[in-house]
This record gives sequence, structure tokens and C-alpha cells, in this order.
Amino acid sequence: MTRTVTTLVRVAVAAVTVVAWQAAPVPAGAAPGTTGEPTKTPTAQGYGGAVSTVDPTATAVGIDVLRRGGNAVDAAVAAAATLGVTEPFSAGIGGGGFLLYYDARTKRVHTIDGRESAPAAMRENSFVDPATGTPYNFQEARVSGLSVGVPGTLLTWHEALRKWGTRSLSTALAPAAEVAERGFTVDATFRQQVADNAAAFAQFDATRKLYLPGGQPPAVGSTQRNRDLADTYRQISRRGVDMFYEGPIGADLVATVQRPPVAGNPTVPWQFPIRPGGMTRADLARYDVRFPAPTRSDYRGYDVYGMSTPSSGGVAVGEALNILERFDLSTMTVPEALHHYLEASALTYADRNRYVGDDTSQRVLRELLSDRYAAERACRIDPTRAAQKPVLPGDPDGRYDGCATATAGAEGHPGQSTTNLTVADRWGNVVEYTLTIEQTGGNAMVVPGRGFLLNNELTDFTFAQTPGAAPDPNLPAPGKRPRSSMSPTIVLDDGRPFLALGTPGGATIITTVLQMLVNRIDLGMSLPEAMAAPRASQRNSAAPQAEPAFITGYGAALTAYGHPPFTSTAELGAATAVEFTGRHGFVASAEPVRRGGGAAAVVQPGG
Repeated sequence: MTRTVTTLVRVAVAAVTVVAWQAAPVPAGAAPGTTGEPTKTPTAQGYGGAVSTVDPTATAVGIDVLRRGGNAVDAAVAAAATLGVTEPFSAGIGGGGFLLYYDARTKRVHTIDGRESAPAAMRENSFVDPATGTPYNFQEARVSGLSVGVPGTLLTWHEALRKWGTRSLSTALAPAAEVAERGFTVDATFRQQVADNAAAFAQFDATRKLYLPGGQPPAVGSTQRNRDLADTYRQISRRGVDMFYEGPIGADLVATVQRPPVAGNPTVPWQFPIRPGGMTRADLARYDVRFPAPTRSDYRGYDVYGMSTPSSGGVAVGEALNILERFDLSTMTVPEALHHYLEASALTYADRNRYVGDDTSQRVLRELLSDRYAAERACRIDPTRAAQKPVLPGDPDGRYDGCATATAGAEGHPGQSTTNLTVADRWGNVVEYTLTIEQTGGNAMVVPGRGFLLNNELTDFTFAQTPGAAPDPNLPAPGKRPRSSMSPTIVLDDGRPFLALGTPGGATIITTVLQMLVNRIDLGMSLPEAMAAPRASQRNSAAPQAEPAFITGYGAALTAYGHPPFTSTAELGAATAVEFTGRHGFVASAEPVRRGGGAAAVVQPGG
């Protein structure tokens, strides 16, 4: 059948020039030392290095590091620290994340697992109300000390710079501290995120003071400063990460978890009790990042690397690609290809929910990523008809008996607030980094005097075992890390970088990364087109989600295949990506519209 590619959104590739840092005063929203406000340009093409984030100030900081001779890790940490200021409801030192690094010298991909861990006091029933025997309401669990995992972001930055960077953590934190001190301009997205959290934020004096001036969200165009966070960054710069994990900053963090600083007269009533958590200073002191081997799958001749457990992202993206490789999507119409993408996604999510958690065995992970297992799962796809959802998981037992299935698992409560950045330098090193505090606004508690929000990452655990269901791999336990969907991905072509990409979006992260890869590799879209194309997310549900443009463009055709009606959602993800072109060039791409649009830049613009 003749292939017909319908791209509903096309983006012209345009270069962006980031102004050089100077000593002039900083306008609100500009990177420190610049003479003008950074702008959000979604696509940049050129040489010398590339950065893509959701925020123009963070992108400008990263580009300046590259321009001054820093490498991809130096720039990524500096940009991430800046996102902790300008995107505080999605990321910061109160949270965690996963970092992939491609070393151009050795041609190897490395990872850092900086996921938050449960304190020693965590138990399997910690999210079950002892008074009722039923799990807490999600918001009751979220806005509490119970939800806070031991943060890993700061140690991720420290270890990445120690192993692969050329600059100190102190140097990397300096631009972010200046942005926090001098302030940045509030945009509509920032204001809306505060408005959406106004009731939760109003419960805590420190949060209310920082983000609800006069009891209202900050006005668009106003200047948002965070001098407490600037001071926190500078203290860490002077005295190291022990200030956080073993010193006074950590002591304040633990006090906030154990004794939530509830406002004496909250302006908005909260419908749930605000419960304390059990994190201790010993939990902070014993935290460490991990360096697991990345996941790897071969797809159409490319090597696709991702993050292993406790993230389910690398395993799920890899398994879905292995399933899709059984079919030649490039010869199909777009609705045919999308039908296969949606069916492979459902099969993969069935397996993810059933088998993947922090302590999943390496044997099971190898089976889930094996081509023989993918063939066993692919036999469940009817090219002409969608299967009834939910589908059952497979049985990764190594026997490959036909289309074997097993008992279903549970998905849990994945959050939506995360951010992503992509950096490549002139030597060919690449960082793909997804970081988060889980829900937009985390657990709503700013550590008094420290200026950063705490995560609610432990709500990513399954709250309780479903009676009669298979054992859940994602139940809470002491020291355990909750399952994540974060999917930072690096694609190599004959050992050299071809593409790096990632996105926020909770459980939809996996499908967004997968769909972008299909768009770019199978459907022939350029990177900006693959980024901007409308998205859908099938997570083994009878009510899959899709953006309005996707429903308009493909809903009727996919309904004809038997897919259930899509639930409309305004947007899925807020991706960033960098593609390597010939002659050591780059195409950096960020969202043109989603989450207010992103910011891509290169060191030296040019075609």
C-alpha cells in the first residue's frame, strides 16, 4: 500500500542566537550577565554544541558554558540548576531524576540513577489509612511528609561533574544562583502552575510567601525572585554537597518532612489532614546514586539506549521498539502505522505494570528486551483490528510458547510534573537528562529558609496490593525506589550519536518518546516535525488519551480499526531533543507550543 504521510504541524528550522554574557544589569528573565531577554525559539541549527530545554534562561546558561569551553556535562548541570529556579514546580534539588551520558572518547553510554529512595521507616502499608484500611486519597498522600523520597538531584550533579565534567559544582551553580537572586519574568505557564496549586500552597507559610504574594499567584510580567534558594546554592558551592546530605540544609529538610510547617491560618481550607513523614537525617546521609548499565535495543540498525530500573522507561521503550521492528511501518499509511504503535504500546504497558519495579531481576529485564520475547508479543497484534483493552501481560519465562499470557498488574499513580534537557558539545559528548519532583508543585512544601520545594515521589509507589492480583513489583519498602516512567534516550548510528531525546509527562513519557522515534525513523519526519506532530498515548487502557489535533487527524481512521474513542487532553509531554547532522552539525529541537513552548539553541548558528 502506498505510504501517505500527513504531518499536521510543521515547524521551519530556524537558528537562534543567544546573546553573549556581559556585566550589564540583568533584565527580569534573562540569563545572568546578558543584555537582553532570552526568547523561546523551538528549533536551532548549527555547530559548536547544542542545548534544548523548556526554558530560555536555562538554555542560555547551558549555551554560555559550551561557548566558554565547558563540555556537555558542565552545561547540563548548569542548565538543570537554572531550571531549579525557573521551573521549580517540575524540578530542583528537592527531587531526583535519571541522566544518560554518551562519552565520545570511549563511544560508551553511561547512566546515573538519581531517583529518590524511600526512608527506612517506609512500610508496604504506609499509604493505607489505619483508620479505614483503605489507601489514602492521592492528594492526601501527596501533600504530606509521607510522600517525600530522599532527594537525589544534587548528588547526581556532583557525581556527573566528578566523573565526566571539567568544571566544579560551585562553578555550575553560580549562574543559577544569580538568576534566583536577580529574578526572572513570570510567564503565563508559571502563573498557571501556581494557580493550579493555590489551595495546596496556601497551607504552608514558606510556600505561600514565595509563590502567593498577597494571597494570589504572581502576575504575568512580574519578577519572581528566590533569594533563599540563591543562598542555598551558594552555601553548597562553598561547602559541598555534605551541606545537603549531612549538614544544616538536610536538617531543615528532615524537619520539614517530620513536622510539616502548616500555616496557622491558611487562606484556603484543605480537605485532608497533613501527615508527617518518617525520613531521618540518617536516611539522607546514607543516600547514594547508582550507575546501572543502560538498557539497549536494536531498531532498524540503530542502537537505542535508555534507563534501567527503577525507571521503566528504557525497558518499555526498548520492548515496544522490538515489537514494532517485526512490522515494516515505512510501507504503511500513517493510520496503519499508528495502529501498530498503539497496539505495541498497550502490550508493553501490560508487561511494565506486571513485572517492572526497583528490584526486578536482571533475568526478567533481559527477557523483556529480547527479540524472541518481542516476537511472542508481536503475535498478539492483528494488523487489521485492535485488541480489546486491557490486554494481558506476556510471560517472560524464556520458553517462547506461542502467544502466552499471564495475570495483569497495576499502574499506580504516576505524576505529570517533570522536565527534560538535552545537551551536546563540540566533541560529540551528549547528556540526556530527565529530572522531577513528581506532581506539579511536588508535595507543596517549601523548606523554610531554603527556597526549594520537596518532592512527592513516593506516591509513584502502588499504594496497596490489589486483592487476588499478581504480586505487585512496585509496592513501598524501606530504601526502595519507586517505579518511574522517565525515558531519557540516546540513539547511536554505528557507535556515534544520531539522536538524543526525552520528555516529561508522567506515564505518558514512554509513549511520547516512542512516538517521536517512530515519527523520525519510520515515518520520515524531520526532528522538528516529529517533535510538533500531534500525540496519542495508549497505556493498555479502554480510554486512551490523545491531543485534539490527533483526534481530528486520525481519530476516525483508528476507530475503524476498532480502537476505543480517545479521551482528549490538551497536550502530552514537553520534549527536548538534539540530532547530529553531517559535518559535526546539530539540529536542536524543543516544543513549539506545548507547555508554553521550549527553547533550543546552538553555539554557532548556521545551516
